[in-house]
Amino acid sequence: MIIAYPSTAHDQPHARIVLVGSGGALSPAAAAADAAGGGQLARALAAARFDGEAGAIVELLAPAGIAATRLLAIGSGTAEGADAALFEKLGGAIAARLQTSGETRASVDLGGVSAAIPLAEAAAHLAHGAMLRNWRFDKYHTTMKPKQKPTLAQLDVLGATGAEAFHARLAAIADGVMRTRALVTEPANVIYPESFVAAAQDLAALGITLTVLDVPAMEALGMGAVLGVAQGSVRPARILAMQWNGTGSDTPPAPVVLVGKGVTFDTGGISIKPAAGMEDMKWDMGGAAAVTGAMHALAARRAKAHVVGVVGLVENMPDGNAQRPGDVVTSMSGQTIEVINTDAEGRLVLCDAIWWAQEIWKPEVIVDLATLTGAIIISLGHDHAGMFTNDDGLAAQLSAAGEATGDRLWRMPMGDSFDKLIDSPIADMKNVGPREGGSITAAQFIKRFVKPGVKWAHLDIAGTVWVSKAGTLHEKGATGFGVRLLDRFIADNFEAR
Repeated sequence: MIIAYPSTAHDQPHARIVLVGSGGALSPAAAAADAAGGGQLARALAAARFDGEAGAIVELLAPAGIAATRLLAIGSGTAEGADAALFEKLGGAIAARLQTSGETRASVDLGGVSAAIPLAEAAAHLAHGAMLRNWRFDKYHTTMKPKQKPTLAQLDVLGATGAEAFHARLAAIADGVMRTRALVTEPANVIYPESFVAAAQDLAALGITLTVLDVPAMEALGMGAVLGVAQGSVRPARILAMQWNGTGSDTPPAPVVLVGKGVTFDTGGISIKPAAGMEDMKWDMGGAAAVTGAMHALAARRAKAHVVGVVGLVENMPDGNAQRPGDVVTSMSGQTIEVINTDAEGRLVLCDAIWWAQEIWKPEVIVDLATLTGAIIISLGHDHAGMFTNDDGLAAQLSAAGEATGDRLWRMPMGDSFDKLIDSPIADMKNVGPREGGSITAAQFIKRFVKPGVKWAHLDIAGTVWVSKAGTLHEKGATGFGVRLLDRFIADNFEAR
């Protein structure tokens, strides 16, 4: 969708949107539209018992006296509550309402609107919300009826001089989110380790340095954990590193390292999953997709930070060469792992990727993202990801970024009593503990591969990367969770001012 910030409205009839505040207070544009139409807007608002609730919409088709195909009045709530999130919600509501309406162009007039942030910034956030909510994945729909197809191609935002300066940054972030959504949505016969790497090659044009480890390279490094997961698939494993140095220095400080689990399809291996719903396991690479999208966003907006994204890419399949329950593998760290359950594979991928990243880049901060456990969905549902960390300050930074962007986190406990549950009688550890506290013991496993002195957080995003109903800024399906969170985390804490 094209976003424009013209000084005047398009002269041809199109969908027009005006704002109505708390208690039905008309914005200047809404008052003008009401006057031009002989009071029809006020009458429609009264008939609908509309009180300006944020995001609520009253719609008039072919309104009299106005050069518009339809007039939408959208509630904006109170001026005090009109922050960035509110304007993103308004943009999302507009896109959702008009996406398949038959309208190709719409304009929203913010002139004279009161907000808790500068109006130019508010306009850019409204456009950002519309861009995110308007994204759909129709690549494989070939028999869609005309009325089901998206039509909205352009949104004009009026009355907010200077919005372009804010828009460029947010557009870069939106592109990262949409990249992540596309990766997560593609089927596993399209996105697998090698094709994931191929799809990331265009990041080099943004200034990102790419490093790829193939199977011989991983064998030479002793990555027995990740290779054990991959050995049942005809798709060879890959590790992809994406380095962005926006500091302007040839000798930048140690980077923040972001690590993503990239199991491009997860059958569970020999510990095979039930057939029902297994098709969803194409999104078991959601952590890798989020890290890739975040790296895109950071580079596209030229973030003044040094960040490395590392993703471990495998397919977990149950052929005759697959890893067996009871096998013992040796990780790159030298620690040995008894594989009790081959469906607990994500932590095996992460442990080698995290260790390699520490060996190469010597980071002080690592954040990993993974669709790691079903247990976290039982604990937190689909509104929060679970956060496990060894540092209170890092927890606070990530939580703040989550609240600011809507990618919310909930901190979960860790401790020695949980750690003991993954001790193995024949190896240094086993890859699962008891059924109870499954998300926690998974985090304890990863923690064993974090070097002393490194601040680390593990985000279990299994409940948030894919949803069965539409949200404020996304259609049902892939959400792009994690991209905006990571971008804000870097911007607030590691970016040079």
